[in-house]
Amino acid sequence: MKLTCSKDLLLQYINIVNKAVSNRTTLPILECILLTANERGFIMTGNDLEIGIRTAPIEAEIQEAGEVAIEARIFNEIVRRLNGESVTIATDEDYAVTIVSGSSEFKIMGQSGEDFPTLPEVEQERLYSMEQAKLRDMIRQTIFSIAQDGSKPVLTGELFELRSNSVHVVSVDGYRISFRKNSLLTGSGDTDVIVPGKTLAELNKILSQEDDDTLSIYLTEKHILFDLGTAVMVSRLIEGDFIRYAQSFSEDYKTKVVINKSELIQALERASLVSRDNRKTPVRLMIRANGMDITARSDMGTAHENVTAEVEGDDLAIAFNPRYLIEALRSIEEETVKMIFMASLS
Repeated sequence: MKLTCSKDLLLQYINIVNKAVSNRTTLPILECILLTANERGFIMTGNDLEIGIRTAPIEAEIQEAGEVAIEARIFNEIVRRLNGESVTIATDEDYAVTIVSGSSEFKIMGQSGEDFPTLPEVEQERLYSMEQAKLRDMIRQTIFSIAQDGSKPVLTGELFELRSNSVHVVSVDGYRISFRKNSLLTGSGDTDVIVPGKTLAELNKILSQEDDDTLSIYLTEKHILFDLGTAVMVSRLIEGDFIRYAQSFSEDYKTKVVINKSELIQALERASLVSRDNRKTPVRLMIRANGMDITARSDMGTAHENVTAEVEGDDLAIAFNPRYLIEALRSIEEETVKMIFMASLS
């Protein structure tokens, strides 16, 4: 194999496929990026057996077809530090890879591309499409409340409820629920799938923030494929039944608070400074007609804050882990939020 391409373009696509490279594995081939040059063009692939990413053809001058698997970390470090504008990559029959750019030349050992695991095939029949920026926001606003331990595997992912013209994304960690809905450009009927949190965290890093950029989503029983145009990501799905979350939402309330988000976050952060362990030392909210009093007490001392708010309904005292409130508030873009309370324990 021999090809020449732009260094900046090469580095851009390395950063994308690196999201699917395994850092801890007993299979050295999973620590590699697969470089392929053929009639389709120059393509790079990463695959850790849970997530696979394959780039679209990268603009390059291909002198000789072939493929090689190259250790991702050293390949990334070399390309990042090259001082030329273009990079020439060549391999020999022993899979030795020569990288030349500017005044630099490196030779490192690769592996046969035949040993690299292929990405699962996902039939592109059931299509759902939406703006990348919308999905990026949906993931950011829900992923903080997925479960971090594996005792309930379905809760380590997010529920995607795909409909003909809308999508709901839900995460639950046993203490809180995050729900976000948005519109679809294209839908193929009603489907519910659970996507691993790791997949969504890595996908979020490569989704575009441009309003005009869209992505296509395809599904099988066990896999989901995200086609971003510049690359495709394939991930396994989590099998099992997600919890029935809808019954947790209600418009019935005894107390409603409309409050400035930034002021509330800052007050909660200051109050929680006296807490060594937020789980054992929650913040107490006392809601009255003129606003919200926030109190925290621990063996370190006490803290008290008052935030002006519009309050409707009964006075209420309730306590929370401050981190849960802060993370939820930070995920909201609007400056004013509405909080509704059922009772002092719900």
